[in-house]
Amino acid sequence: MKIIPLILMGCGGVGRQLLHHIVSCRPLHAKQGVHLRVIGVGDSRSLVVASDVLTMELNDKILLETCRIKLGGGSLSDLSNFGERKLFLNTEATKKVIDIATLLGKSTGLACVDCSASSDTVNVLKQVVDLGCCIVLANKKPLTSTIEDFNKLITHPRRIRHESTVGAGLPVIASLTRILSSGDPVHHIIGSLSGTLGYIMSEVEKGKPLSQVVKVAKSLGYTEPDPRDDLSGMDVARKALILARLLGQQINLSDIKVESLFPKEMGPDVMPINDFLDGGVLALDSDIQERVTNASSRGNVLRYACVIESSSSRCEVGLQEFPKDSPLGRLKGSDNVLVVYSRCYNEQPLVIQGAGAGNDTTAAGVLADILDLQDLF
Repeated sequence: MKIIPLILMGCGGVGRQLLHHIVSCRPLHAKQGVHLRVIGVGDSRSLVVASDVLTMELNDKILLETCRIKLGGGSLSDLSNFGERKLFLNTEATKKVIDIATLLGKSTGLACVDCSASSDTVNVLKQVVDLGCCIVLANKKPLTSTIEDFNKLITHPRRIRHESTVGAGLPVIASLTRILSSGDPVHHIIGSLSGTLGYIMSEVEKGKPLSQVVKVAKSLGYTEPDPRDDLSGMDVARKALILARLLGQQINLSDIKVESLFPKEMGPDVMPINDFLDGGVLALDSDIQERVTNASSRGNVLRYACVIESSSSRCEVGLQEFPKDSPLGRLKGSDNVLVVYSRCYNEQPLVIQGAGAGNDTTAAGVLADILDLQDLF
C-alpha cells in the first residue's frame, strides 16, 4: 500500500470538499493501492495534528466533524472530543508545519496542500520545498507573488502540482507542461478563465442588463460575497500570470494590463457594497450593452478573456471581441475555455473546455494532483 502523508492548509469551501472527497474515495483508493494519511488540518488561526505524525492520522470521523464545524463557522478547537490530536494556535501552528516537514520531508515524505486563499502561506511553502516536501496548490496567491517566490516554489517541478490554480479540474497545467516539455513552443494563449464572468457575459449577450445579471449571479452563489472581487478581473489576472510564467515570462502581477468592469470611484474602498448593488452597478448597464451591441453588429460576441503572447511578452485581461463561431464565441454559462497555439497546434489549436469553477470541481482537481505525486513517496 502506497501511503501519502499530507497536511491541509485551508478549511474553506474547497478544503472541506477535499476532505469529503478523501473520505468518500477510500474504497477506490484502496483498490488502487493508495492511502492518503491526513496528519494535520489547519485554518488561518490554528492547526490540528495527529498525536504521533509518524504513525497516526486524523481519522475519517475527525475529518468529517472538521467539515461540519468549519461549515458552521466554528473553530478547530471544538474537536476536543474526537480522538488523539494536538492543537496549535497562530505562530505555533506555522512552526509546527515546519517541524513536521523537517521530520517527514526526507523520510516518509509529506504533501503540503494549500486550499486557502491567503498570501501568508508562501513563506511556509518555500521552506517545506527546501525540506524535500511536495506541495499541491489550489491557492493562486503563492504562485502570483513575486517572481522570486514563483521561481523558488518551482525549483523542483516534479514536487509541485497546481492544476487547480487555473482551471479547477481542467487539465490546463498538465497539457501546457506536456507541450512545453516536448520542445513545442507555445506562442499564443487565449482563455476565458472565470466561470462567474463567463456566465455574466453570456447572459448580457441575451439582452439582460448587467446590473440584473450581477444580482442574479450573486444570489446563485456564482460571485464572491462582493461581486466586485470578480468584476475587477484580478482573479483572471492571477490565472493569466501563472500561465505566462509557465511560458517563461519573468513578470509580476503589476505588469499585467487589467480591465476592471467598474471605475475606481465604485471600488470597495470608496463605495459600500449595498450602494454598489443598489445604484452603482446600474450606471454600468448602458456602456456594457452598447459594447455588446457593437460587437454583435460585426458578427462577434464580447467575452472577458486573457491574452498571452510569448513573442511580445504580452499579457492582458479584459473584454475582447470574438467571432460567434470561435471557441470563446460559442462559450455559454460558467464553463471555462483555453485555446493554445503552438508550432504543432497552430492551424488547429488545442481547445480545453469544461467546468472551471466550483468547490466540488476544484477539490476533485486537488485530489487528482495529490494522487499524481504517489510515485515520489
